[in-house]
Amino acid sequence: MKAINIRINGRPVAQTVDDRLSLADFVRDHCLLTGTHVGCEHGVCGACPLMMDGKPVRSCITLAAAADGRDIRTVEGYEGDALMQAIRKAFNLRHALQCGFCTPGMLITLTEFLRDNPNPTEQEVRIAISGNLCRCTGYQGIVLAALDAAKRLQGAAPA
Repeated sequence: MKAINIRINGRPVAQTVDDRLSLADFVRDHCLLTGTHVGCEHGVCGACPLMMDGKPVRSCITLAAAADGRDIRTVEGYEGDALMQAIRKAFNLRHALQCGFCTPGMLITLTEFLRDNPNPTEQEVRIAISGNLCRCTGYQGIVLAALDAAKRLQGAAPA
């Protein structure tokens, strides 16, 4: 067992956790933030990304104990974030989700991608989301949503 002190979405959390508990399971089961989804549990499907100290991590293969002293941001922690709001709106308008299982991971991936690349090409978007598996949409709506959000944030009308 290990005592951890972390910040999740700006709030301090102090708990004792099993050494083998994943960060995804900690966030979902102990903090009741269920927006982070768990798919493959091997770090390859892209359902579980969250931000740790401003960098994306696969929370299914990151131990909760490794988050001690860190700042965590889950998909629920983007309240008031203009970029995330633009992406969420574009997902809705472009029908970029169906079952919704991949959506939290896509949102986190695209938010950080568009922060670094505010004017991406379609190919760049496709490469950015290549680590996030979606079994429902065929990716076209997701790509269009990312391009739409980028245009909206630049003040241009989406196509």
